[in-house]
Amino acid sequence: MAKKNKKQSINVNVRFNFMWIWAFIIIAIIGYSFFGGAPSEPVAAEWNTVAEMISKGEVERIKVINKNAAEVYLTDEAIAQYRAAEEGNRFKHIPEHGKQLTFTIGSVDILDRDVKDAVEASGIEDNPVSIEYLNETTSWGDIVMNFLPWLFLIGIWFFFIRGMMRSGGGAGGGIMNVGKARAQEFNKEDNDKRVTFKDVAGLEEAKVEIMEIVDFLRKADKYRELGAKIPKGALLVGPPGTGKTLLAKAVAGEANVPFLSISGSDFVEMFVGVGASRVRDLFEQAKQKAPCIVFIDEIDAIGRARGKNAGFSGNDERENTLNQMLTEMDGFQTNAGVIVLAATNRADILDKALMRAGRFDRQIEVGLPDVKEREEIFNVHLRHIKLDNNIDRQFLAKQTPGFSGADIANVCNEAALIAARNNKKCVEREDFMAAIDRIVGGLEKRNKTMSQAERRATAIHEAGHATVMWKLKECDPVLKVTVIPRGNSLGATWSVPDEERVHVTDAVLQDKLAGLLGGRIAEEVNYGTLGAGALSDLERATKLTYAMVAYYGMSKKIGPISFYDATGTRDTFTKPYSEQTAIAIDNEVRRILEEAYNRARQIIEQHNVEINRMADLLLEKETIFAEDIEPILGRSAQAEENEKNVNENESVTEPKSEGVTVAD
Repeated sequence: MAKKNKKQSINVNVRFNFMWIWAFIIIAIIGYSFFGGAPSEPVAAEWNTVAEMISKGEVERIKVINKNAAEVYLTDEAIAQYRAAEEGNRFKHIPEHGKQLTFTIGSVDILDRDVKDAVEASGIEDNPVSIEYLNETTSWGDIVMNFLPWLFLIGIWFFFIRGMMRSGGGAGGGIMNVGKARAQEFNKEDNDKRVTFKDVAGLEEAKVEIMEIVDFLRKADKYRELGAKIPKGALLVGPPGTGKTLLAKAVAGEANVPFLSISGSDFVEMFVGVGASRVRDLFEQAKQKAPCIVFIDEIDAIGRARGKNAGFSGNDERENTLNQMLTEMDGFQTNAGVIVLAATNRADILDKALMRAGRFDRQIEVGLPDVKEREEIFNVHLRHIKLDNNIDRQFLAKQTPGFSGADIANVCNEAALIAARNNKKCVEREDFMAAIDRIVGGLEKRNKTMSQAERRATAIHEAGHATVMWKLKECDPVLKVTVIPRGNSLGATWSVPDEERVHVTDAVLQDKLAGLLGGRIAEEVNYGTLGAGALSDLERATKLTYAMVAYYGMSKKIGPISFYDATGTRDTFTKPYSEQTAIAIDNEVRRILEEAYNRARQIIEQHNVEINRMADLLLEKETIFAEDIEPILGRSAQAEENEKNVNENESVTEPKSEGVTVAD
């Protein structure tokens, strides 16, 4: 078959830019200065030099302009002679055409007499030097040429100043409006940008709290009849990606009032006093549109606690902005009908004056979604994705514990990308699992160079983790085990946290410590050596144990004491306890870790045969799931405990019958 070569035409859309004109003008001027124009200029001389040239017969004529300036025209032979002179001669570069010399005269009569005397003194018979007298006036062309460079410089200056005014701060886009607040306004007529509570999945408690504000704006008379006052502000607090900004947009969509949105960083500018000026302008705009909602995203940019910035003085621009914010929210002036919503994920660093009642009357916690809310979030983000019919959203929600709304959106998008990369017609369950693995663990490194012995040691390590966690009832249920390298890890043991557990005890943390140490112990039991691959496990175990002793008060020797600082104001260079207490804490940490180590080692020694079987299966399949582990280790301790709890609940709720005693 003959191959057809098709020429592909590349269409490049070049958009015109006004800067091209200025670039062309500048290049033309530079080129003209280097390559164009007169190569030389007339030489300024004095009368003695001109008289000497006349005596030599080198002057052809003299032109007197306006009775005060004289132009000397030399003969062709003299011009050629001077231009051929050596370097250093002042007349070497005289013009070939036109005037060659210029000088200033005092009187026309004296010039006429001096020229005649010079001609007679030359002794040359054929030496006629004619003198012409002209009166010239400055033409418009000369005026334009004289002022053209200045006009060009003024034009460039005007062009750049105009650009600065366009890009300068301020709502009007001018440099004189730098103190104006750049708030984006949303009205109820903006249906294309409108977001409602239907678009916000989960966050049911937050919706209830913030809906009270919307309801007050809609039905203010109902609350005023009872003497209730409108709240001044509400602070949305939560981890990044949980939907704080989206919730505020939903408030704008639900409330039939103007909504002004601005970021905290928009108040901070290089000019002194701009932040406070923009705060005043923002509330002035809000009062003109009252009732109105003002939303400040990332308020921690200006709301940091005052007096704690070591590198700034009391006249810090950020502190001035915060002071103006405090005054506007609950100062001498009243802002009737203006409600301030703010969002931050660092509420611990905000100034206490900003957090008090009367400014932000309530704090709305926007936390990570639970399994039910994650299922709702998946339903929102999967609307526009072509899915396989067997996709179970509840299963996806269970596989993403601790994920925020932004993380779930990233999972959906990553799964679609993986499916498209593999040329699939729709997104399948395997694509979502691969997307979750990639987001949590990093990119797969299947081409990572590893020997067979290293791969088996990794399999033994992960099998040790899985076995200890499988046999301890307080550990999180094991989901899957893999020896595929991802990121900086050579393998991973995935578990699903029990989200129904709201009370964490010391028994739960001790079982978790044993599970973290299981991989290192499995390598030690099977190989008699200690590998460096357990660094992350040891780090997590050590931090968790120190938290148990120094924060949670779970050590009987240290007692019910907590050295945790929730405010973050404590000096990090000093410890809030003595050296004797520090030694006691270290000893308790070592004791707890050794107890967890002994528990894990006992389990691994009892089930070492099963660990090797699991390692063989891992080397064969690279990834195994809970259904693959159960035939090797039997039913997990978590499953047996759950079944036991279910049976106890059924026996308690079963109706009593005659002659039957129900266990309590």
